Amino acid sequence: MENWRQQPWVFLTFIAPGALWLLLFFLIPLGWIWLFAVGERQGPVDIVVTWTMSNYAEALQPIYLQLFFKTLWIAILSTVVCLVVAFPVALSICFAPERYKNILLLLVILPFWTNMLIRTYAMIAMLRQNGFLNDGIRGVWTAIKFLLTPVGLGGLMGDQFQPLNLLYNNAAVILGTVYVYLPFMVLPLYANLEKLDRSLIEASLDLGASQVRTFFEVIVKLAKPGIISGVILVFIPALGTFLISDLLGGPDSQLIGNVIERQFRAANNLPLGAALSFMLLYLTFIALALRAWFAARGERSDA
Repeated sequence: MENWRQQPWVFLTFIAPGALWLLLFFLIPLGWIWLFAVGERQGPVDIVVTWTMSNYAEALQPIYLQLFFKTLWIAILSTVVCLVVAFPVALSICFAPERYKNILLLLVILPFWTNMLIRTYAMIAMLRQNGFLNDGIRGVWTAIKFLLTPVGLGGLMGDQFQPLNLLYNNAAVILGTVYVYLPFMVLPLYANLEKLDRSLIEASLDLGASQVRTFFEVIVKLAKPGIISGVILVFIPALGTFLISDLLGGPDSQLIGNVIERQFRAANNLPLGAALSFMLLYLTFIALALRAWFAARGERSDA
């Protein structure tokens, strides 16, 4: 392969548009936000960079730290649920007949054709007390009560169905996060499992391993790169989400992203909002650094 130093202008021609885009619409805005985090408000809209650390000190108050830990916990739990749900889905698509694979993949990416806000409102219609899910449970409750009434056991079901409180709580936030970000887990898993050497699975079964052991010792280990990619693609946006928790969560289900959004908009406290944003960014960098460290450690142990 020809070294890029022999044709630097060709290399620059290809890399310049992307680099310019990142500079103008990512690095420079991110730099401004970083400066806001070490600044102070001077009047309603003016911010003076004083290199103060008071905004970070305020961001480390217990009330915000609790929100950080709560956000981290919900993001981890949502990522784990996504992984548990997505793995059999991706595996089923891989082993599906060739004529059905494209259709199944289309069903996975179909939610991307709809705006995230609309999909979140669809979850509200699903989870509210008179929503589709409660209506389905009510139908099952009515059928069971109808069957038990002739034998005198209808009273065990109660006189009236009480709708479940499925909305405006932490469970609804986790369910909404899984619903929105599940395709980001399925697609990298499918891309990795599709390249899986199936002869290894057959060899494991032929050598006497059970299907469960083959799944964990062969399939899961070989799918490790896809798992890592899917976890990163789900965990990072789940860590910073605020729309899902704002629409599906109640007063006790607010995440750090909701606080940051309010600081930038309602409270007009850009320095504190910027400090909280970079605290969240630092947390993301720490998670990525830990992932890289564990990956390097695993490679050294394998060697």
